[in-house]
Amino acid sequence: MSGHLPPLVPIVFGSTVFAILGYFFSLVFSTRKSWLGSLFILLVLASWLVLQTVLSISGFYLVTDTFPPRFLCMVLPPLLFLILLFLLPAGRDWIDKIPPESLVYLHLSRIPVELVLYWLAMYGWLPIHMTFVGWNFDILVGLTAPIIAYLILNKPSGSKNLILLWNIIGLIFLFNIVFLGILSAPGPFQKLSFETPNKAVLQFPYVWLPSFVVPSVLFAHIVSIRKRFLTN
Repeated sequence: MSGHLPPLVPIVFGSTVFAILGYFFSLVFSTRKSWLGSLFILLVLASWLVLQTVLSISGFYLVTDTFPPRFLCMVLPPLLFLILLFLLPAGRDWIDKIPPESLVYLHLSRIPVELVLYWLAMYGWLPIHMTFVGWNFDILVGLTAPIIAYLILNKPSGSKNLILLWNIIGLIFLFNIVFLGILSAPGPFQKLSFETPNKAVLQFPYVWLPSFVVPSVLFAHIVSIRKRFLTN
């Protein structure tokens, strides 16, 4: 790594991750009204974060010359979980109970995450094009989230198409930074940023970005889009 990060950077990032974790707990509890079920979900998510912590601290992800690449251990389990959630009737029943504005509030987490990415780039932990001064427009979704939440609460009928468009654009921005991250990370798929590769997400605590934060944001967008067509 090029520079020693100030303690504020991991503190902001870690606080954001734990805020998302707590938000999911409150979301599950408010829709299921079950402490036991909510605690179980919280335990599963916390265990996933602990597992990623152990793997990253052990240097597991720093070995980048294997095939298939080890970073798949970060992203495949959450994706499979999301697919299973939408396939199972109980999963669909739960996500359909989530208030649409609650899904939008989750995107506020993208603001501190983007600030962390900028700080990481300033200290040489990842390329500058992965930040909001480069090719990453993700922060715009976080900044506009309060407006979308207001429209959902006050103009739910007249703003349906605008909210749908916002979610689609948010997905495009999310996929954009994911692809930039993959193409800039050391490994068989690297095509960009050989001088300043994206090594941050291979280490603790930033391994939580692809393994937890990105799937959380993806979940919020997909559920919002599903709700738009169910209420059409």
